[in-house]
Amino acid sequence: MPHSQFTSRSMLSDIRGASVEQAQLIRCRFQAGQLKRPNSKQMGALQGQHMSPHKGRGLSFHHVREYQGGDEIRHIDWRVTARTTKAHTKIFEEERERPVIICLDQRRTMAFGSRTRFKSVSACHAAALLAWAGLESSDRIGGIIFQDHQHREIRPRRSQKNVLHFLHQACEANQALLTEQQSDETLALAQHFEALRRITRPGSSVFIISDFHGFDQAAERQLTLLARHNSVTAIQVFDELEAALPQTGNYPISNGKQRLQLRVTREIQTQFSNHFQARTQDLQGSLQRCRISLSQLSTEQEPLRILQQSFKQGMQLS
Repeated sequence: MPHSQFTSRSMLSDIRGASVEQAQLIRCRFQAGQLKRPNSKQMGALQGQHMSPHKGRGLSFHHVREYQGGDEIRHIDWRVTARTTKAHTKIFEEERERPVIICLDQRRTMAFGSRTRFKSVSACHAAALLAWAGLESSDRIGGIIFQDHQHREIRPRRSQKNVLHFLHQACEANQALLTEQQSDETLALAQHFEALRRITRPGSSVFIISDFHGFDQAAERQLTLLARHNSVTAIQVFDELEAALPQTGNYPISNGKQRLQLRVTREIQTQFSNHFQARTQDLQGSLQRCRISLSQLSTEQEPLRILQQSFKQGMQLS
């Protein structure tokens, strides 16, 4: 077996468990090359009923020249005009690259997993793949990491150093889930999305990796504003035990401090499954109104495979 193939396969099962190490996220760089970028005609996010239109890249200032007929008055440079006594206008050019903003959820609700890995670990893995793939595409990579009581902001820069900084912050937030005591004071999801909107320049590609617990009308309003000028893709991370309970019977459960017996009946199974499906449908409807595409990532699935499928369907990295 070729070394590159062996490395890729071994890393697919490398990131498991309740927490993640930075070295594991750094090794995702070798996997990120397998994320094929869509061609230039495949604009927007995931294709299909939730497709989001491609938003234009931002404009950057290029130079100043004398005003010509047909130039927009709002672009007149009044300082140069006053200094030269001749009307001058600012000339802008389209930016060649698009900032990639990765929104990573590491709140307390993400610290859950029934078998292979925690939701928080799956989210970190997916975020690392997107960060390395964006850097390989010569895009500026930035992000924001949600925690219960705060968020960590990483401004977009086109450098390996910035990606490593993002991954370091992600690991710190991830490991804090296992070491820090739960705080009674928590930020609402809408507050996190407002911070995300503040650091995102128009024309960016935004990826939100979250379980979307606490998603409400206020959060939807923030995402509606965000999606007006950016291409936004949502990745809902969930555990199979959140979607469906195991077979009927008695099961021991624990929160790390207390142990209880959970009795699972057919009626409880049905109610539980229906609740998850209803919540997912509500989220899909809300994001569709925001013109945001939605993909799902189970903790039993490998993030690379899910992202590959999404890219084949037209997910836009940059």
